[in-house]
Amino acid sequence: MLVVLDTNVLVSALWSRGGSPSHVLSLAINGHILPCHDYRILAEYREVLRRPRFDFKEWEIADFLTNIENSGISVVASPIALPFADEDDKKFYEVAKHCGVKLITGNKKHFPLDGIVISAADFLVEFTC
Repeated sequence: MLVVLDTNVLVSALWSRGGSPSHVLSLAINGHILPCHDYRILAEYREVLRRPRFDFKEWEIADFLTNIENSGISVVASPIALPFADEDDKKFYEVAKHCGVKLITGNKKHFPLDGIVISAADFLVEFTC
């Protein structure tokens, strides 16, 4: 199953193990779901995970991103002409729409009301059914 993972899901998963984001990330790491991404998403992952407040080691970030790149699907998504309150979030929606997959996020309110936008907890309920 293909999905798009918002950066906040990754940070939540890496920072606080045991919650829904952590379980989603485990599914990705173990190959049960495959993350779709583009160069913009990977750049954001890298930039956010390097923020000093998270205190992730450079080798941890490199290993993690290599795993995401190697196990995921890289695409070039078409732009979508919808206004976003935070234009930085648009890339995740564009990739999800391009791939026709779920966008798993911790901030559903940042995206249009669309059935593809789903929380980690709701995704886990759907995935296990």
